[in-house]
Amino acid sequence: MENFRKLGIIEPILKIIKEQGFKEPTEIQKKAIPLVLAGDDVIGGSATGSGKTLVFGSGIIKKSEKGRGIQSVILTPTRELAQQIKRELRKFSKHKPLEITAVYGGVSINPQMDALRTADVVVGTPGRMLDHLERQTIDLSHVNTLVLDEADRMLDMGFIEDVEKIISQCPKNRQTLLFSATIPPEIAKLSENYMKDPIKVSAEVYVDPKKLKQIYYDVRPNLKFSLLVNLLKKERSGLVMVFCNTRRNTDFVANHLKQQGIETLAIHGGLTQKKRDDVMKHFHSKNVYVLVCTDVAARGLDIKGVSHIYNYDIPRDSKEYVHRIGRTARAGKQGRVINLLADRDYDNFTRVLRDNDVEITKEQTPYIEKVKLKELPKKRPFLKRSQRVRRGWSDIPKHLGAGHHQVRSGWSEKRKKQRPRHGQTRYKSKQKHSSY
Repeated sequence: MENFRKLGIIEPILKIIKEQGFKEPTEIQKKAIPLVLAGDDVIGGSATGSGKTLVFGSGIIKKSEKGRGIQSVILTPTRELAQQIKRELRKFSKHKPLEITAVYGGVSINPQMDALRTADVVVGTPGRMLDHLERQTIDLSHVNTLVLDEADRMLDMGFIEDVEKIISQCPKNRQTLLFSATIPPEIAKLSENYMKDPIKVSAEVYVDPKKLKQIYYDVRPNLKFSLLVNLLKKERSGLVMVFCNTRRNTDFVANHLKQQGIETLAIHGGLTQKKRDDVMKHFHSKNVYVLVCTDVAARGLDIKGVSHIYNYDIPRDSKEYVHRIGRTARAGKQGRVINLLADRDYDNFTRVLRDNDVEITKEQTPYIEKVKLKELPKKRPFLKRSQRVRRGWSDIPKHLGAGHHQVRSGWSEKRKKQRPRHGQTRYKSKQKHSSY
Protein backbone atom coordinates (compact mmCIF):
# COMPACT_ATOMS: atom_id res chain seq x y z
CA MET A 1 0.00 0.00 0.00
CA GLU A 2 2.82 2.43 0.81
CA ASN A 3 4.12 2.17 -2.75
CA PHE A 4 0.72 3.28 -4.10
CA ARG A 5 0.62 6.15 -1.59
CA LYS A 6 4.09 7.32 -2.71
CA LEU A 7 2.73 7.79 -6.24
CA GLY A 8 0.46 10.59 -4.95
CA ILE A 9 -2.87 8.75 -5.32
CA ILE A 10 -5.66 10.39 -3.29
CA GLU A 11 -7.03 8.68 -0.18
CA PRO A 12 -10.48 7.64 -1.57
CA ILE A 13 -8.73 5.61 -4.29
CA LEU A 14 -6.19 4.17 -1.84
CA LYS A 15 -9.09 2.79 0.20
CA ILE A 16 -10.48 0.82 -2.76
CA ILE A 17 -6.95 -0.37 -3.70
CA LYS A 18 -6.64 -1.78 -0.20
CA GLU A 19 -10.11 -3.34 -0.36
CA GLN A 20 -9.25 -4.99 -3.68
CA GLY A 21 -6.04 -6.43 -2.23
CA PHE A 22 -3.60 -4.88 -4.74
CA LYS A 23 -0.06 -5.35 -3.42
CA GLU A 24 2.29 -3.55 -5.81
CA PRO A 25 1.77 -1.02 -8.64
CA THR A 26 2.56 -2.24 -12.15
CA GLU A 27 5.41 -0.77 -14.17
CA ILE A 28 3.20 1.58 -16.19
CA GLN A 29 1.51 2.74 -12.97
CA LYS A 30 4.84 3.54 -11.32
CA LYS A 31 6.04 5.55 -14.32
CA ALA A 32 2.86 7.32 -15.43
CA ILE A 33 0.68 8.06 -12.36
CA PRO A 34 2.95 10.81 -10.92
CA LEU A 35 3.02 12.51 -14.35
CA VAL A 36 -0.77 12.27 -14.77
CA LEU A 37 -1.39 13.68 -11.28
CA ALA A 38 1.03 16.54 -12.06
CA GLY A 39 -1.15 17.50 -15.05
CA ASP A 40 1.31 16.53 -17.82
CA ASP A 41 0.25 15.17 -21.20
CA VAL A 42 1.39 11.55 -21.38
CA ILE A 43 1.90 8.97 -24.14
CA GLY A 44 1.83 5.53 -22.54
CA GLY A 45 3.08 2.49 -24.39
CA SER A 46 1.50 -0.48 -22.68
CA ALA A 47 -0.49 -3.61 -23.43
CA THR A 48 -3.95 -4.61 -22.27
CA GLY A 49 -4.05 -5.75 -18.66
CA SER A 50 -1.09 -3.62 -17.52
CA GLY A 51 -3.17 -1.49 -15.16
CA LYS A 52 -3.49 1.69 -17.26
CA THR A 53 -7.12 2.28 -16.19
CA LEU A 54 -5.84 3.20 -12.73
CA VAL A 55 -3.25 5.47 -14.40
CA PHE A 56 -5.78 7.78 -16.05
CA GLY A 57 -8.48 7.02 -13.48
CA SER A 58 -6.38 8.41 -10.62
CA GLY A 59 -6.14 11.78 -12.37
CA ILE A 60 -9.76 11.88 -13.51
CA ILE A 61 -11.19 11.04 -10.07
CA LYS A 62 -8.89 13.54 -8.36
CA LYS A 63 -9.89 16.46 -10.64
CA SER A 64 -13.59 15.71 -11.17
CA GLU A 65 -16.37 17.08 -8.97
CA LYS A 66 -19.91 15.75 -9.08
CA GLY A 67 -22.52 17.92 -10.80
CA ARG A 68 -20.18 20.20 -12.76
CA GLY A 69 -20.88 18.80 -16.20
CA ILE A 70 -18.80 16.42 -18.30
CA GLN A 71 -15.22 16.96 -17.12
CA SER A 72 -13.51 13.88 -18.60
CA VAL A 73 -13.89 11.89 -21.84
CA ILE A 74 -12.31 8.50 -22.57
CA LEU A 75 -12.43 7.30 -26.20
CA THR A 76 -12.14 3.55 -26.85
CA PRO A 77 -12.31 1.46 -30.04
CA THR A 78 -14.89 -1.11 -28.89
CA ARG A 79 -18.12 -1.31 -26.93
CA GLU A 80 -16.77 -4.03 -24.65
CA LEU A 81 -13.78 -1.92 -23.66
CA ALA A 82 -16.03 1.08 -22.99
CA GLN A 83 -18.15 -1.00 -20.63
CA GLN A 84 -15.09 -2.45 -18.92
CA ILE A 85 -13.54 0.99 -18.29
CA LYS A 86 -16.86 2.29 -16.94
CA ARG A 87 -17.00 -0.59 -14.45
CA GLU A 88 -13.40 -0.05 -13.36
CA LEU A 89 -13.82 3.72 -12.91
CA ARG A 90 -16.99 3.20 -10.88
CA LYS A 91 -15.08 0.79 -8.68
CA PHE A 92 -12.17 3.21 -8.15
CA SER A 93 -14.56 6.11 -7.43
CA LYS A 94 -16.53 4.18 -4.81
CA HIS A 95 -15.44 6.53 -2.00
CA LYS A 96 -15.72 9.64 -4.18
CA PRO A 97 -18.90 8.98 -6.18
CA LEU A 98 -19.13 10.36 -9.71
CA GLU A 99 -21.70 9.93 -12.48
CA ILE A 100 -19.86 7.76 -15.00
CA THR A 101 -21.66 6.70 -18.18
CA ALA A 102 -20.73 4.80 -21.34
CA VAL A 103 -22.01 5.59 -24.83
CA TYR A 104 -21.63 3.20 -27.75
CA GLY A 105 -23.52 1.92 -30.76
CA GLY A 106 -25.67 -1.18 -31.06
CA VAL A 107 -28.12 -0.06 -28.37
CA SER A 108 -30.81 2.62 -28.10
CA ILE A 109 -29.48 6.16 -27.98
CA ASN A 110 -32.32 7.56 -25.83
CA PRO A 111 -31.20 6.19 -22.42
CA GLN A 112 -27.71 7.51 -23.18
CA MET A 113 -29.14 10.97 -23.88
CA ASP A 114 -30.81 10.94 -20.46
CA ALA A 115 -27.62 9.75 -18.72
CA LEU A 116 -25.48 12.44 -20.39
CA ARG A 117 -27.51 15.21 -18.75
CA THR A 118 -26.01 14.36 -15.35
CA ALA A 119 -22.73 12.70 -16.36
CA ASP A 120 -19.37 13.78 -14.93
CA VAL A 121 -17.25 11.26 -16.87
CA VAL A 122 -18.08 9.76 -20.29
CA VAL A 123 -16.52 6.65 -21.81
CA GLY A 124 -17.45 6.15 -25.45
CA THR A 125 -16.72 4.85 -28.91
CA PRO A 126 -15.98 7.51 -31.57
CA GLY A 127 -19.00 6.77 -33.76
CA ARG A 128 -21.61 7.12 -31.02
CA MET A 129 -19.85 10.17 -29.54
CA LEU A 130 -20.17 11.88 -32.94
CA ASP A 131 -23.87 10.96 -33.05
CA HIS A 132 -24.39 12.76 -29.75
CA LEU A 133 -22.39 15.77 -30.91
CA GLU A 134 -24.47 16.03 -34.08
CA ARG A 135 -27.68 15.78 -32.03
CA GLN A 136 -26.27 18.31 -29.54
CA THR A 137 -27.01 15.93 -26.68
CA ILE A 138 -23.48 16.13 -25.25
CA ASP A 139 -21.59 19.20 -24.05
CA LEU A 140 -17.79 18.94 -24.08
CA SER A 141 -17.09 22.57 -23.17
CA HIS A 142 -16.12 21.67 -19.58
CA VAL A 143 -13.76 18.78 -20.42
CA ASN A 144 -10.40 19.07 -18.63
CA THR A 145 -9.10 15.52 -19.32
CA LEU A 146 -9.23 13.64 -22.64
CA VAL A 147 -8.04 10.02 -22.83
CA LEU A 148 -7.40 8.12 -26.06
CA ASP A 149 -7.22 4.44 -25.10
CA GLU A 150 -6.01 1.74 -27.52
CA ALA A 151 -5.19 4.51 -30.02
CA ASP A 152 -3.51 2.15 -32.50
CA ARG A 153 -6.62 -0.02 -32.52
CA MET A 154 -8.78 3.02 -33.30
CA LEU A 155 -6.41 3.76 -36.17
CA ASP A 156 -6.73 0.19 -37.50
CA MET A 157 -10.54 0.44 -37.35
CA GLY A 158 -10.58 3.74 -39.28
CA PHE A 159 -11.68 5.96 -36.38
CA ILE A 160 -8.89 8.55 -36.46
CA GLU A 161 -10.88 11.17 -38.43
CA ASP A 162 -13.79 10.75 -36.01
CA VAL A 163 -11.37 11.10 -33.08
CA GLU A 164 -10.02 14.36 -34.51
CA LYS A 165 -13.54 15.76 -34.88
CA ILE A 166 -14.26 14.95 -31.23
CA ILE A 167 -10.96 16.48 -30.08
CA SER A 168 -11.84 19.70 -31.92
CA GLN A 169 -14.96 20.04 -29.74
CA CYS A 170 -12.96 19.88 -26.50
CA PRO A 171 -11.33 22.92 -24.88
CA LYS A 172 -7.72 23.49 -25.91
CA ASN A 173 -6.74 24.04 -22.29
CA ARG A 174 -6.98 20.40 -21.22
CA GLN A 175 -4.84 17.41 -20.29
CA THR A 176 -4.55 14.73 -23.01
CA LEU A 177 -3.48 11.16 -22.26
CA LEU A 178 -2.81 8.66 -25.06
CA PHE A 179 -2.31 4.93 -24.54
CA SER A 180 -1.30 2.55 -27.29
CA ALA A 181 0.43 -0.82 -27.56
CA THR A 182 2.31 0.49 -30.60
CA ILE A 183 3.06 4.02 -31.85
CA PRO A 184 2.73 4.03 -35.66
CA PRO A 185 3.45 7.27 -37.60
CA GLU A 186 -0.24 8.26 -37.72
CA ILE A 187 -0.50 8.10 -33.91
CA ALA A 188 2.74 10.07 -33.55
CA LYS A 189 1.29 12.77 -35.83
CA LEU A 190 -1.92 12.81 -33.78
CA SER A 191 0.08 13.45 -30.62
CA GLU A 192 2.05 16.26 -32.29
CA ASN A 193 -1.14 18.01 -33.39
CA TYR A 194 -3.21 17.71 -30.23
CA MET A 195 -0.88 17.23 -27.24
CA LYS A 196 1.31 19.74 -25.39
CA ASP A 197 4.90 18.57 -24.81
CA PRO A 198 3.83 14.98 -24.09
CA ILE A 199 6.05 12.79 -21.95
CA LYS A 200 6.54 9.26 -23.26
CA VAL A 201 6.56 6.31 -20.89
CA SER A 202 6.47 2.63 -21.68
CA ALA A 203 6.22 -0.65 -19.88
CA GLU A 204 7.81 -3.95 -20.73
CA VAL A 205 5.62 -6.68 -22.16
CA TYR A 206 3.19 -7.76 -19.47
CA VAL A 207 3.28 -11.36 -20.64
CA ASP A 208 6.12 -13.42 -19.15
CA PRO A 209 7.95 -14.98 -22.14
CA LYS A 210 9.57 -17.59 -19.89
CA LYS A 211 6.17 -18.94 -18.93
CA LEU A 212 4.64 -18.74 -22.44
CA LYS A 213 5.13 -21.74 -24.72
CA GLN A 214 4.26 -21.27 -28.40
CA ILE A 215 3.85 -24.23 -30.74
CA TYR A 216 2.33 -25.04 -34.11
CA TYR A 217 0.92 -28.09 -35.86
CA ASP A 218 0.88 -28.77 -39.59
CA VAL A 219 -2.47 -30.30 -40.41
CA ARG A 220 -4.53 -31.09 -43.48
CA PRO A 221 -7.45 -28.69 -43.97
CA ASN A 222 -10.05 -31.44 -43.56
CA LEU A 223 -8.54 -32.46 -40.19
CA LYS A 224 -8.08 -29.00 -38.70
CA PHE A 225 -11.31 -28.99 -36.69
CA SER A 226 -10.75 -32.60 -35.60
CA LEU A 227 -7.30 -31.67 -34.24
CA LEU A 228 -8.81 -28.76 -32.31
CA VAL A 229 -11.40 -31.06 -30.71
CA ASN A 230 -8.70 -33.60 -29.83
CA LEU A 231 -6.47 -30.98 -28.17
CA LEU A 232 -9.29 -29.30 -26.26
CA LYS A 233 -10.48 -32.61 -24.79
CA LYS A 234 -6.94 -33.65 -23.86
CA GLU A 235 -5.56 -30.39 -22.41
CA ARG A 236 -8.34 -28.94 -20.29
CA SER A 237 -7.02 -26.63 -17.54
CA GLY A 238 -7.97 -22.94 -17.35
CA LEU A 239 -9.99 -20.74 -19.68
CA VAL A 240 -9.40 -21.16 -23.43
CA MET A 241 -9.70 -18.61 -26.24
CA VAL A 242 -9.94 -19.81 -29.85
CA PHE A 243 -9.33 -17.11 -32.48
CA CYS A 244 -10.79 -17.08 -35.98
CA ASN A 245 -10.46 -14.47 -38.72
CA THR A 246 -14.12 -14.33 -39.77
CA ARG A 247 -17.56 -14.35 -38.18
CA ARG A 248 -18.53 -17.35 -40.29
CA ASN A 249 -15.60 -19.44 -39.03
CA THR A 250 -16.28 -18.31 -35.47
CA ASP A 251 -19.88 -19.54 -35.61
CA PHE A 252 -18.84 -22.75 -37.40
CA VAL A 253 -16.22 -23.67 -34.78
CA ALA A 254 -18.37 -22.70 -31.78
CA ASN A 255 -21.50 -24.54 -32.96
CA HIS A 256 -19.66 -27.75 -33.82
CA LEU A 257 -17.64 -27.72 -30.58
CA LYS A 258 -20.97 -27.66 -28.74
CA GLN A 259 -22.01 -30.74 -30.75
CA GLN A 260 -18.88 -32.47 -29.46
CA GLY A 261 -19.92 -31.80 -25.86
CA ILE A 262 -17.46 -28.94 -25.26
CA GLU A 263 -18.88 -25.95 -23.37
CA THR A 264 -18.41 -23.11 -25.83
CA LEU A 265 -19.49 -19.53 -26.49
CA ALA A 266 -18.88 -17.34 -29.54
CA ILE A 267 -18.37 -13.58 -29.74
CA HIS A 268 -17.91 -11.37 -32.80
CA GLY A 269 -19.12 -8.08 -34.23
CA GLY A 270 -22.26 -9.60 -35.74
CA LEU A 271 -23.92 -10.19 -32.37
CA THR A 272 -26.25 -7.70 -30.72
CA GLN A 273 -24.86 -5.76 -27.79
CA LYS A 274 -27.07 -7.64 -25.32
CA LYS A 275 -25.86 -10.98 -26.69
CA ARG A 276 -22.22 -9.90 -26.48
CA ASP A 277 -22.73 -8.72 -22.90
CA ASP A 278 -24.31 -12.07 -21.96
CA VAL A 279 -21.44 -14.00 -23.57
CA MET A 280 -18.76 -12.07 -21.68
CA LYS A 281 -20.69 -12.35 -18.41
CA HIS A 282 -20.82 -16.15 -18.74
CA PHE A 283 -17.17 -16.41 -19.73
CA HIS A 284 -16.01 -14.17 -16.86
CA SER A 285 -18.00 -16.32 -14.43
CA LYS A 286 -16.11 -19.38 -15.75
CA ASN A 287 -19.35 -21.28 -16.36
CA VAL A 288 -18.07 -21.86 -19.91
CA TYR A 289 -14.41 -22.58 -20.52
CA VAL A 290 -14.00 -22.04 -24.30
CA LEU A 291 -14.56 -18.69 -26.00
CA VAL A 292 -14.38 -18.65 -29.81
CA CYS A 293 -13.86 -15.12 -31.07
CA THR A 294 -12.66 -12.74 -33.71
CA ASP A 295 -10.06 -10.09 -32.92
CA VAL A 296 -12.77 -7.84 -31.43
CA ALA A 297 -12.01 -9.68 -28.16
CA ALA A 298 -8.23 -9.66 -28.55
CA ARG A 299 -7.81 -6.00 -27.65
CA GLY A 300 -8.97 -4.12 -24.61
CA LEU A 301 -10.81 -6.86 -22.73
CA ASP A 302 -9.09 -7.87 -19.51
CA ILE A 303 -9.99 -11.57 -19.14
CA LYS A 304 -8.19 -13.23 -16.26
CA GLY A 305 -7.31 -16.91 -16.00
CA VAL A 306 -6.75 -17.68 -19.72
CA SER A 307 -4.32 -20.61 -19.91
CA HIS A 308 -4.52 -21.55 -23.62
CA ILE A 309 -4.76 -19.54 -26.84
CA TYR A 310 -5.66 -21.43 -30.02
CA ASN A 311 -5.17 -19.71 -33.36
CA TYR A 312 -7.60 -21.66 -35.53
CA ASP A 313 -6.87 -19.05 -38.20
CA ILE A 314 -3.51 -17.28 -38.27
CA PRO A 315 -4.19 -13.50 -38.28
CA ARG A 316 -3.73 -11.62 -41.55
CA ASP A 317 -2.12 -8.72 -39.70
CA SER A 318 1.03 -9.91 -37.96
CA LYS A 319 0.55 -7.33 -35.17
CA GLU A 320 -2.68 -9.04 -34.15
CA TYR A 321 -0.74 -12.18 -33.27
CA VAL A 322 1.03 -10.34 -30.44
CA HIS A 323 -2.28 -8.95 -29.16
CA ARG A 324 -3.86 -12.40 -29.23
CA ILE A 325 -1.12 -14.14 -27.28
CA GLY A 326 -1.12 -11.31 -24.73
CA ARG A 327 -4.23 -12.86 -23.18
CA THR A 328 -2.23 -15.61 -21.42
CA ALA A 329 0.92 -16.12 -19.27
CA ARG A 330 0.10 -13.10 -17.13
CA ALA A 331 1.12 -12.32 -13.56
CA GLY A 332 3.55 -15.23 -13.33
CA LYS A 333 1.13 -17.90 -14.58
CA GLN A 334 1.83 -20.50 -17.26
CA GLY A 335 0.39 -20.11 -20.75
CA ARG A 336 0.31 -21.96 -24.06
CA VAL A 337 -0.28 -20.72 -27.60
CA ILE A 338 -1.25 -23.38 -30.14
CA ASN A 339 -1.29 -22.50 -33.86
CA LEU A 340 -3.14 -24.79 -36.28
CA LEU A 341 -1.63 -24.46 -39.76
CA ALA A 342 -3.35 -25.61 -42.92
CA ASP A 343 -2.31 -24.71 -46.48
CA ARG A 344 -4.09 -21.34 -46.48
CA ASP A 345 -2.34 -20.23 -43.26
CA TYR A 346 1.26 -20.43 -44.46
CA ASP A 347 1.47 -16.88 -45.87
CA ASN A 348 0.05 -15.32 -42.71
CA PHE A 349 2.30 -17.46 -40.50
CA THR A 350 5.38 -16.40 -42.48
CA ARG A 351 4.50 -12.73 -41.85
CA VAL A 352 4.05 -13.41 -38.12
CA LEU A 353 7.53 -14.95 -37.88
CA ARG A 354 9.09 -12.19 -39.99
CA ASP A 355 7.54 -9.19 -38.20
CA ASN A 356 7.60 -10.36 -34.58
CA ASP A 357 10.34 -11.54 -32.25
CA VAL A 358 8.64 -14.82 -31.33
CA GLU A 359 9.88 -18.36 -30.92
CA ILE A 360 7.36 -20.93 -32.14
CA THR A 361 8.35 -24.60 -32.18
CA LYS A 362 6.85 -27.30 -34.36
CA GLU A 363 5.04 -30.21 -32.69
CA GLN A 364 4.41 -33.62 -34.18
CA THR A 365 0.77 -33.84 -35.20
CA PRO A 366 -0.83 -36.70 -33.25
CA TYR A 367 -2.91 -39.41 -34.88
CA ILE A 368 -6.51 -38.24 -34.84
CA GLU A 369 -9.78 -39.61 -36.11
CA LYS A 370 -11.82 -37.27 -38.27
CA VAL A 371 -14.77 -35.84 -36.36
CA LYS A 372 -18.07 -36.42 -38.11
CA LEU A 373 -19.85 -33.09 -38.36
CA LYS A 374 -23.59 -33.17 -37.94
CA GLU A 375 -25.65 -30.86 -40.10
CA LEU A 376 -26.77 -27.87 -38.09
CA PRO A 377 -30.45 -26.92 -38.24
CA LYS A 378 -31.00 -24.10 -40.69
CA LYS A 379 -32.39 -20.93 -39.20
CA ARG A 380 -35.56 -19.73 -40.88
CA PRO A 381 -34.93 -16.22 -42.20
CA PHE A 382 -36.99 -13.37 -40.79
CA LEU A 383 -39.58 -12.23 -43.31
CA LYS A 384 -42.35 -9.68 -43.16
CA ARG A 385 -45.92 -10.99 -43.26
CA SER A 386 -46.36 -9.96 -46.91
CA GLN A 387 -43.16 -11.83 -47.86
CA ARG A 388 -44.28 -14.97 -46.02
CA VAL A 389 -47.60 -14.93 -47.86
CA ARG A 390 -45.95 -14.43 -51.26
CA ARG A 391 -43.55 -17.34 -50.58
CA GLY A 392 -46.32 -19.58 -49.31
CA TRP A 393 -44.99 -19.46 -45.72
CA SER A 394 -47.98 -17.73 -44.18
CA ASP A 395 -48.43 -18.63 -40.53
CA ILE A 396 -52.05 -17.38 -40.39
CA PRO A 397 -54.20 -20.08 -38.72
CA LYS A 398 -56.17 -22.23 -41.14
CA HIS A 399 -59.44 -21.65 -39.34
CA LEU A 400 -59.43 -18.05 -40.60
CA GLY A 401 -60.33 -19.33 -44.04
CA ALA A 402 -58.75 -20.63 -47.19
CA GLY A 403 -58.57 -17.19 -48.71
CA HIS A 404 -55.85 -16.19 -46.21
CA HIS A 405 -53.46 -18.86 -47.53
CA GLN A 406 -53.52 -18.03 -51.19
CA VAL A 407 -50.31 -16.84 -52.79
CA ARG A 408 -50.00 -13.15 -53.65
CA SER A 409 -53.51 -11.72 -53.62
CA GLY A 410 -55.06 -13.93 -50.95
CA TRP A 411 -58.11 -14.66 -53.14
CA SER A 412 -59.02 -18.15 -54.29
CA GLU A 413 -59.57 -18.67 -57.99
CA LYS A 414 -63.27 -19.20 -57.37
CA ARG A 415 -63.61 -15.97 -55.42
CA LYS A 416 -61.61 -14.09 -58.05
CA LYS A 417 -64.24 -15.05 -60.62
CA GLN A 418 -66.94 -13.82 -58.29
CA ARG A 419 -65.34 -10.41 -57.85
CA PRO A 420 -67.45 -7.77 -59.62
CA ARG A 421 -65.97 -5.77 -62.44
CA HIS A 422 -65.86 -2.01 -62.25
CA GLY A 423 -69.36 -0.59 -62.53
CA GLN A 424 -71.08 -3.90 -61.83
CA THR A 425 -72.87 -5.06 -58.72
CA ARG A 426 -71.98 -8.30 -57.05
CA TYR A 427 -75.40 -9.97 -57.45
CA LYS A 428 -78.06 -9.64 -60.14
CA SER A 429 -81.21 -7.97 -58.87
CA LYS A 430 -84.32 -10.12 -58.91
CA GLN A 431 -86.81 -9.11 -61.61
CA LYS A 432 -90.42 -8.71 -60.59
CA HIS A 433 -92.80 -10.51 -62.92
CA SER A 434 -96.31 -9.13 -63.16
CA SER A 435 -99.18 -11.63 -63.02
CA TYR A 436 -101.56 -9.20 -64.60
